[in-house]
Amino acid sequence: MPAKLLLVDDNENNLLSIEVVLGKENYTFHRATSGKEALRILLKEEDFTLILLDVKMPIMDGYETAELIYQRDKLRQIPIIFVTAHDYEEAAIFKGYKAGAVDFIRKPFNPEILRTKVAVFAELYSKNQLLKQQEEKLQAINADLIQLNQGLEKRVLERTMELENLNHELKALNMSKDKFLSVISHDLRNPLTSLLASSENMSRDAEKLKPEQIRMFSGIINRTSQKILNQLNELVEWAKNQREKTDFKPEKLHLAESINESLELLRANAAQKNIALDNEIEDGIYINADALMFRSILQNLVTNAIKFTPHGGSAVKVTSNKPADNMVEICIKDFGVGMTPQTRDMLFGNSLSVSGTNQEKGTGLGLMLVRDFVKQHGGKINVESELDKGTCFTFTMPVIN
Repeated sequence: MPAKLLLVDDNENNLLSIEVVLGKENYTFHRATSGKEALRILLKEEDFTLILLDVKMPIMDGYETAELIYQRDKLRQIPIIFVTAHDYEEAAIFKGYKAGAVDFIRKPFNPEILRTKVAVFAELYSKNQLLKQQEEKLQAINADLIQLNQGLEKRVLERTMELENLNHELKALNMSKDKFLSVISHDLRNPLTSLLASSENMSRDAEKLKPEQIRMFSGIINRTSQKILNQLNELVEWAKNQREKTDFKPEKLHLAESINESLELLRANAAQKNIALDNEIEDGIYINADALMFRSILQNLVTNAIKFTPHGGSAVKVTSNKPADNMVEICIKDFGVGMTPQTRDMLFGNSLSVSGTNQEKGTGLGLMLVRDFVKQHGGKINVESELDKGTCFTFTMPVIN
């Protein structure tokens, strides 16, 4: 079944441009030139894969339209991407996420980024459809079990085993969906912050910047955009692997260089709070790890360290102990607000989401994802924390001698 997209923009040319960019994919399109028209369409049809919603429209803007859409329970599962031609101001970004947006795309948009982002949500929609099919199968099996004769013990046993297998598959699919959302939330939102900060500086101080400053900002924008695109491609491939139930693929990684790559994506985010990121890993250590999983582990933990460190606080440090027993222990240390023993004990067992020192938001799934990824590598994760003094997350990875 093709992905079904609702395009909302008061400019017909913009709607046509989006359809042209996405036209080669297996999508069906519905157009709306105002927020009211979009709501009328959604009253009749609810099974949309994704809504691309223009922010600035007359009478009812994109934020108001999104809030009205999500007032209906049946529409809350439809992700909304805001499309805007304006600068990404922090207040506008928070307003968009509060209204229910999952992402932003800036006009004029990059066709490849637009296609990739839409493909990610189309893949997620496909997983949800598969979950629904599995639920229908379970209901059918339960109905059959009720009708079975009590004397057919062998038949009952076979059906029970089939039911258990389907339950396991359903749980695995649901966990895969949660992990997929968490990776999008943590690994893509942070480099986007770097991209937005650099573009905002260029836009605001364009007439004052020197040529070398312009080259510096444009270089950051180019590198970050390329990394975002690479991560999106990796996410799509990761989601495909999850659907096909393929194993993770560990490879030889240079520990210090891999950490530098991840920290580079987070430096702009840390700079907004005037926090340094220090990589104190010794050179010459190699680990055997899945590159995408390792990046997710590190970026989740460093992002949390930034999140709970006050503005202008001490640097977040990444260190390691000397390898022992074919494992290396990596530590993410911050000197932020710390946590109580009660909060620490709940970290890995629940989708716990706590606002940061600047009211930063999260999905609450990041640490659950980190725990699962570390476990798949045969490692262990631990946390030590003291209120008002900081936190240290340690996890182990297999080393290559």
